[in-house]
Formats: sequence, structure tokens, C-alpha cells
Amino acid sequence: MQRFAGRIILLWGWRRALVAFAAGALAVLAQAPYDFFAVCFVSFPVLVWLLDGATGEASDGWLRRLRPAFATGWWFGFGYFLAGLWWIGQALLVEADTFAWALPFAVVGIPFALAFFYGFATVVARLFWSSDIGRIAALAFGFGLAEWLRDFLFTGFPWNAVGYAAMPVPLLMQSVSVTGMSGMNALAVFVFSLPALIAARRHLKLGLALFVILVAAHVGFGYVRLAAPVESSRAIDVRIVQPAVDLSEKWDASVRDRIFATLLGISGKAPEQGHAKPQLILWPETSVPFLFTERPDALTALGDMLAYGQMLIAGVVREEGGSANAGSRYYNSVVAINDKGEIVDAVDKVHLVPFGEYLPFADLFERLGIGQLVAGPMNFAAGNERHPIGVPGGLRAAPFICYEVIFPDLVAADAASADLIVNVTNDAWFGDTPGPYQHFRQAQIRAAENGMPLLRAANNGISAVVDSRGRIVDALAVDARGAIDAHVPVSGRFLLPAEQRRINGLLIMLLFALIAFTLNVRQRLRVN
Repeated sequence: MQRFAGRIILLWGWRRALVAFAAGALAVLAQAPYDFFAVCFVSFPVLVWLLDGATGEASDGWLRRLRPAFATGWWFGFGYFLAGLWWIGQALLVEADTFAWALPFAVVGIPFALAFFYGFATVVARLFWSSDIGRIAALAFGFGLAEWLRDFLFTGFPWNAVGYAAMPVPLLMQSVSVTGMSGMNALAVFVFSLPALIAARRHLKLGLALFVILVAAHVGFGYVRLAAPVESSRAIDVRIVQPAVDLSEKWDASVRDRIFATLLGISGKAPEQGHAKPQLILWPETSVPFLFTERPDALTALGDMLAYGQMLIAGVVREEGGSANAGSRYYNSVVAINDKGEIVDAVDKVHLVPFGEYLPFADLFERLGIGQLVAGPMNFAAGNERHPIGVPGGLRAAPFICYEVIFPDLVAADAASADLIVNVTNDAWFGDTPGPYQHFRQAQIRAAENGMPLLRAANNGISAVVDSRGRIVDALAVDARGAIDAHVPVSGRFLLPAEQRRINGLLIMLLFALIAFTLNVRQRLRVN
């Protein structure tokens, strides 16, 4: 092992970049749908050894001395994000004649930009580097800080955060209800990197002890939490509809009535054996294939379909304005419709997808002939606020549209005043690629994190009911058409408030920073 680590440390130039790229790409196998988290015990030790050798010339200024560390982290991140996000390009092939030209920019450009976060992580780590376990703590702090920044900088895109690799099954998802994602990201990198100590054998016994303690705590806490009964005094019967509408027909006016009839037919069928009539029916994102302002008869049809006391929550395109002095504004929304066919509540999507749902710097791009890429025939406006929707049984559902559910703090803020998490999405843009599976995993972990059931409706999958511990009650496979009927107990009890989870995550990162700083200073004093 020492000889192998030594070869990695001494790599330079394109060989160092290639190994860093390969280590990052390999780490993606720890994410859904592969869930082979053991690869991280290879990828991150290799990254540690690469950083051991990422030193500049002593005569260089401190900034130039950090360039090898940044390059190593950037290549690791580029491999990680390229292998993990290539499926984004699938959305551009839905209308290939129009958007195929943008494929290289989506498939390569997004990983290229995201890799800067991991370059930043390794620079931060290298500032506190030492020759012992301190460098493992430094790397954990660097990645924890980078993943925290990735949650909100430049509108935020915390997809495939490293911490998800440590949570492939519900048993291993429970710790996030204490640490939050910030703490989980840092802890995951620390544990994954500990095997790097085998090469130098400094602090090896300490590293082994910490490895056993942290893994045992992670697994043990999960076992105890899953074994404890979920106390619930209330419940709701739900039906989740997955229509599997072909995106080539999504906005085709000639087939809108057929799509709507399919939704009505699945929603109005008799309950499955052993299930009660649903109180709440859930349709996916933008599932209604027209504007209600243009088709008021559709609300009448929904009122006829819904039985007494039932409610429908449906993803729609909502229109406002359209006066002589101003054009219409369109929102990606969910609406709640009662058994009389009346819209009783609506929530607009606040966190829009750049280039997918709106065009940033629209005037500039439109002058260049570049328009919105994938979401539909219009640009969307962002909503101003989100609030829970009252549903049958006196319960409150916090709705999140599409990738809003991947933002831990955003979900936690609204889930605090709700009883259920509702996620509507349309992942058909990405076909049967890793994308829908990764999206579902992150939504699943929001349930365990907040101690709250999740109801998820996706156009072509993955639609599911997930309990308050992250366990899948029932689900529909990608490209399946049908419905899920489920009786969902609701406890409304989270283990820790969101603010406490944020504090815990910050304390974990600061602890790693303190360890790294202390050992770095001690090594400098010893050398001097």
C-alpha cells in the first residue's frame, strides 16, 4: 500500500489530472441508482495521496503554491460531475432538431463549472494540510464547506452532494435527521478518506478507532430509529397518478383532450383491494395539458370526477395578467381543487431552473438567437412565496415542484409548518437514465431528514409514497402508467428542528477545521 500511495503522490502533469479525473468519476458509483458506496473508500484515499503531492515550488508565492491543489480538486470534481450528470443532455434530445447544438454545453459545461467547487474544497484543505490524520479532517472541512456553498451560490445546485453516498438505504439515512446535510457531507468525506492512513501508518490506530465509532454510530442510530414505532394519531388515504405522457405529445394541442382523459380515468378508478377511497389525489408537475383560463370546462370535469370530500393537487401552468397594457405571466404551479371543481389554493414554484424554465440575461441571449431550452413553450416567472396547502383530514401539505426538493434548507423551512411533503415533478425529460433515480433518492432523504411522509408524483416515474423514516411504502417504476393507493400515517414529529440540524452541521465542520488547524500548527512547530 505504501508503494502504491507513493506512486500516486509522485504523479505529475497529465497523469495526475487523469488519475484525479478517474477517481472522481469512480465515486459516482456510490450514488443512485448504483449505490456502491464502497468505491468511495478508494476514490477519496487516492484524492488524499494526490493532494499529498500537490505542492508548489518553495520560491512561489502562496497563491501559486495552491495551484496544484486546486487543479487536483478540479479534475476530481470534473470527473465526478461529468460521470454523474451526463444525463442532463438527454433533455436536449427530446427536441434534437432545435437543441442538439447545445448538447456539449450542457454535458460538459455544467460539470466544468461545478468542478470549481471541489477545486475550492481542496485548496481549503491544503491550507490546513499535515502529514497525519489532520489532513483527513482538513479534506472533510473543505468538502463540507464547498457542498454548503453549492447549496445556494449562483442560485444553487446541490445535486449528488457527497453525503448522499453514505445513505443508500433507510438504515443509513437516519443520521441526517441529526447532522443535517452539511454535517453528513463532512462526516462522509472524513470516513471515506480514513483508509489513506494505511500508507503512512501515522495515526493508523486512531483512524481505525474513529472509523469503527463513526460507522457503528451511523448504523446503530439507524437501527434504533427504524425499530422504534412511528407514533401517529392521524392518517390520510392518497392516490398518486403517474400518466407516463410522452414528451413529444406534451404540448401538442391535438392530443390534449386524450391526455386529460387519461388523467381522469386513472384518478377516477375504483380503489385497489384493501384500500379506502382516496381523500387526496396527486398529479405530476405541469400534468394538466392546457391553461384553465382557456378551458374552464376542465374544472367542471374535475368536479364531476372528484367524490364528496376528495381533493386534487395537480401540477399546472398558471397564467396571470394578459391585459392590453401587459403580457401574461406564467407560473409553474400546483393547485388544489375541491370536489366542486373549484381552485381553493395555489402555490407557485419559487426556485426555477435556469435555461430550463427561464432564460437568465434573456435580452442578451435572445439577441444571440438562444432561447429557453427544455421546459415548455413559455418562460416562467418565479413565485414570491410558498405555503402549506390544507388537505382533507385537517392536514397541511408542503408542496415542492421538481428539483426544489433537493434543497435541504428550503424544504426544512416549509416542512416545519406542515404534516406532509409533496413533490411533483416531470423527469421524463431525462428518460431511463440515472437522473430520475438520483432525484428520487434526494427526495426520499428529505422525508427521513424531516421525519415526515413524502408523496411524490412524477410524469413517468419515480412516483412513490415514502414514510417518515425514508422507507418506500409503494412506488411505480420509470415509464410505468398507473396509480398508487396508500394509507399514510402522519405523526408531524421531527427529531430535531431544522435550525438545530444546521447548527449541528456547522459544529461538525468547525470541529474538523479545529482538528486540522491544530495538527497543522503542531507540525509546523515541530519542523521549525
